[in-house]
Amino acid sequence: MATTPCSARDALRILATAADLADVPVEDLAAAMTATSCGTALPARLDRALRRAVEAARTRGTAQGPRAAGLAPNPARTEEVLTRLRGCQARLAATPQDPAALRAMDDTAYTLCVLMGRPTALEAITAAEEQLAATA
Repeated sequence: MATTPCSARDALRILATAADLADVPVEDLAAAMTATSCGTALPARLDRALRRAVEAARTRGTAQGPRAAGLAPNPARTEEVLTRLRGCQARLAATPQDPAALRAMDDTAYTLCVLMGRPTALEAITAAEEQLAATA
């Protein structure tokens, strides 16, 4: 990340995207990255996720809409899926070992990614929130 000049906000976004891609908590990814300064190699899975997140940040360009191209999703549908996702997050927080809650969360996150045209749940949530803020 030191080779990619960016603001602290963008660095946090890259870190969160990489953690989402690697399916690990942000704290675990940050700890693994910090350990590399002591000579510990970054695990390959985390390294790949981090490289993909940095590359996505570099190529994102200036497109700042719900999608870089194509039609924007209906705001009512976006709000419906985002609300369902937040409900799934709350349900999963209450019962983290419930396979049905995990499945519902995965399905809803995937739906939001497809709806918003984004590769990660974090990017889809951000795009959905930006779209809803713009239409408010």
